[in-house]
Amino acid sequence: MKQDTEHGTEQDLPEHTHPGEDGGARARAARRDAAVRAAVTQGLLGPDTPLVALLDVAGIRASAAALRAAFDAVVPPGTPVLHAFAVKAAPLVPVLSLLEAEGLGAEAASPGELALARAAGVPASRTVLDSPAKTTGELREALALGVAVNADSPQELDRMDALVRAAPTRSPLGIRVNPQLGAGSIGATSTATATSKFGVGLRDDGAREWVVRAFLDRPWLTRLHTHTGSQGIPLPLLARGVAEAYALAEEVNARAGRQQIDTVDIGGGLSVDFGSEAAGPGHARYARLLAEEVPGLFDGRYGLVTEFGRSLLAKHGTVVARVEYAKNAGGRRIAVTHAGVQVATRTVYAPALWPLRIAAYDAEGRPKSGPEVVQDVAGPACFTGDLLAEGRSLPALEQGDLAAVLDTGAYAFAHHYPYNSLARPGIYGFVPDGSGGVAFATVRAPQTVAEIVAESGGAHAAALTTLGAFGSR
Repeated sequence: MKQDTEHGTEQDLPEHTHPGEDGGARARAARRDAAVRAAVTQGLLGPDTPLVALLDVAGIRASAAALRAAFDAVVPPGTPVLHAFAVKAAPLVPVLSLLEAEGLGAEAASPGELALARAAGVPASRTVLDSPAKTTGELREALALGVAVNADSPQELDRMDALVRAAPTRSPLGIRVNPQLGAGSIGATSTATATSKFGVGLRDDGAREWVVRAFLDRPWLTRLHTHTGSQGIPLPLLARGVAEAYALAEEVNARAGRQQIDTVDIGGGLSVDFGSEAAGPGHARYARLLAEEVPGLFDGRYGLVTEFGRSLLAKHGTVVARVEYAKNAGGRRIAVTHAGVQVATRTVYAPALWPLRIAAYDAEGRPKSGPEVVQDVAGPACFTGDLLAEGRSLPALEQGDLAAVLDTGAYAFAHHYPYNSLARPGIYGFVPDGSGGVAFATVRAPQTVAEIVAESGGAHAAALTTLGAFGSR
């Protein structure tokens, strides 16, 4: 399926796209077309199930392999490297299990995400806990399990002091620092600004010396963590953040007279190209840039931890929604679908920052062709702004056709926004079945209306009226 955009077409991809990085853009598009068609023919998608989410298992595996290869190419053999997938990008146990089988660990940012990683079989030794608001109980659990923990503030480090004194731990422990280098093009995903809530700001008065002294006073602190941001952060800014962390690690080790810091956690943050079939800069390009800009970090003296999420999964997910009605208003054509704010929350509320591509399929799941017309692709929620795309040129979407929301494998259908009590869609992984067809596996079953009622306090329907009886006495 050809996708024409301002960034190029499937036949004219940017130079930074490499087939090994994401399974190949053309191959990925072909697998997606086959999966949409198969979802219709196999009954996963139709009038009674008008919304479905699809995950390309072959693409995910290819991305995981490309990530490992990218860093293997720039570090000496035997260098410890942990690629900890950012669970927040796709908090789905089968996805975490697949990535674990492909050699990745997990980066959790809450007790729930930690529980998901454990349920997926990710070993504690390959798990990192990051969050700016860890409770004492969360820290105690992580240290008991042996999960790596990065302290986000001086107060959190005080809590870790007490826990380490109370009970020995095998958890690798470190401090997260903020190099305060500024924002990328999306402020909400920029974590190295002057006033970011994350980490210890290295440019604040006395902060750098406090970090150095914290390490010198605690021989059990052996890691340094930084993360400059995610979508919208240019590669040079990401590299500068890593360089700042490396320079600080060298300073700590020099003043300690030994290599106390043995591992640098460089976070994730690689952007995705949401404007074309191309994946984006790619892990190989980023790894090479880091090796050029921060060579000392790649000479074998330091272990590495990465925390990529969006760059691994985004291109391998597709939300497919049935067009329930096609209408016209004020001269504008509108396709009203079953996908909107509940599956593409950021796009609906900030469309200029989070645009998504839409592909048109007919009711049988075949790519639509023909003249393109300007149209809106709307969701089902009860507010005017629930639009996946506004004024988009596409083959005319008719009633019963399908609108596929591309590049939604991360931070989309796995992060449901339950406005209007809209149900979570079923999520299905797919692979070619070897005989020209497609095989599916359930990742998460579609939410039922009964489950919506249960989650909304259905078991406690009389709770407030009963409570009101006390107030009337």
